[in-house]
Amino acid sequence: MRRALLIALVTLSLAACGGGSSTNQESFVSGNGAVTFINASDRKPAPELTGLTLTGKNFTYEVGKVGVLNVWASWCSPCRAEIPTLIELSKNYADVQFMGLLTRDNPVNAEAFARRFAIPYPTMIDDSLLIGFKGSLPANAIPSTVVIDKQGRVAARISGAVTVRSLSNVIDKVIAQ
Repeated sequence: MRRALLIALVTLSLAACGGGSSTNQESFVSGNGAVTFINASDRKPAPELTGLTLTGKNFTYEVGKVGVLNVWASWCSPCRAEIPTLIELSKNYADVQFMGLLTRDNPVNAEAFARRFAIPYPTMIDDSLLIGFKGSLPANAIPSTVVIDKQGRVAARISGAVTVRSLSNVIDKVIAQ
């Protein structure tokens, strides 16, 4: 009995010590692409989206047009996979302000990634902006995409990689309101 208890304690101790990697790649939650849409009467204001971009310019999202904010990191596989879709949709929806928000990433790596894919919209590098979504639809996974209505309110979130269909449906619904 005493030997079994000792083996159990040693096993638990070793298990508690393992897997403590501090790399970003192992410390994120990947969403499943679920779409959450908020009725217009229940929407909360989005935080002010302003800050320095990967290109070193200041950017401010202006309320009055639909906004699409994609939270991403260059090391995130689903983020890399969805970039062509976001680029295509940003070109198809010229009246919608697409924006990126870098999280838990090195701006130098992210800037190289953005340049390689020729991302046509700005990416802000201040992930503290995410705190402002508390109380509405926080970005609960990487990637997450938040759609903001023309009144500057959080209208929807896609938790995980977007598809052309999922994001187009949300954008069309928000534009029509």
